Amino acid sequence: MSERIGVGILGCGNISKIYFENLSSRFPWLELRACCDLDPERAQEKGEAYGVEVAADAESMLAREDIQVVLNLSTPPVHAPLNRMILEAGKHAYVEKPLALDMDEAEDCLRIAKEKGLLLGCAPDTFLGAGIQTARRLIDEGRIGRVVACNAYMMGHGHESWHPDPEFYYAKGGGPMLDMGPYYLTALVNCVGPIRQVSGMTGTAFEERVITSEKKKGQRIPVETPTHLTGSLGFANGAIGTMVMSFDIWASTHPRIEIHGTEGSLQVPDPNGFGGELKICEAGGEWTPVELNPECYSNNSRGIGLADLALAARDGRAPRASGELAAHVLEVMLAFEASSDAGTHIDISNPGLQPEALPAKLSEQQPW
Repeated sequence: MSERIGVGILGCGNISKIYFENLSSRFPWLELRACCDLDPERAQEKGEAYGVEVAADAESMLAREDIQVVLNLSTPPVHAPLNRMILEAGKHAYVEKPLALDMDEAEDCLRIAKEKGLLLGCAPDTFLGAGIQTARRLIDEGRIGRVVACNAYMMGHGHESWHPDPEFYYAKGGGPMLDMGPYYLTALVNCVGPIRQVSGMTGTAFEERVITSEKKKGQRIPVETPTHLTGSLGFANGAIGTMVMSFDIWASTHPRIEIHGTEGSLQVPDPNGFGGELKICEAGGEWTPVELNPECYSNNSRGIGLADLALAARDGRAPRASGELAAHVLEVMLAFEASSDAGTHIDISNPGLQPEALPAKLSEQQPW
């Protein structure tokens, strides 16, 4: 097959730059054909920089017959409404994380996709990078035996010191769990498997935050969401996980992710990247660096998930960064606060799935 798959980008904010770069150059079966944004100047800037036609609005872009997949880079509160709009227009949808802000919205999007025979995918796709995929290979090969435990820590002091518009991260629907949790939980589901139970506690250290980044320096942000969440994860295979997501910590020496088995342990790279340092300690041994699979993506390759979804639509298979996976991760994330509020553990109803491994770069698997 030589015909390219047309892609439109809805939303041209900060995160869009790496998508424009990768989707316009790294995946030969894709072609960026249009973009749009609520801010016409922002869309025009990206369109001119990457040679992409600028659509007047979302409706006109979605009406184009030469676009089959739409990348939704809007803000989280409108992820689900725009996903529905894309699917109703007959296009496959791929959205930045999280899939939605509640399970009703997420399940509604999945329902529409299924009814229309379309695919819905969702970031993050960092778990398809060399770091997490090499860890997955070691686990699948039995190098650490049966997985019995894992730890995940994302502990920092929030976004107000560097992000130009950090307000959303402290509003309802923001916070460290919905912002960074998708990276960590998707990596854990990929390596360990689906999650069946959550027990959580949450807190908020500061009632307001002061912006220190230049654009809005000195402005104060009311904090409307938990900024420290901790809890336990019960996996379907019996493994038990510990997780901390925080915007209230100044410094920490905890590793990002560790996975422990009956025959050894892994230190897994930062799940917000594609490469990183991977170490293994086999029973009775020492921590030893592991060379990442050179056939996998190790640099910033955001867009792999969409590129894989486009091939999945062509080949009639499930995408790896699927809406079903994202819905499972969303339910787990929401369960931390629900568990804390109720004072009991929460059973996860979404069955979840462990995505198929990606042993080599997509471009090396395709006869282009």
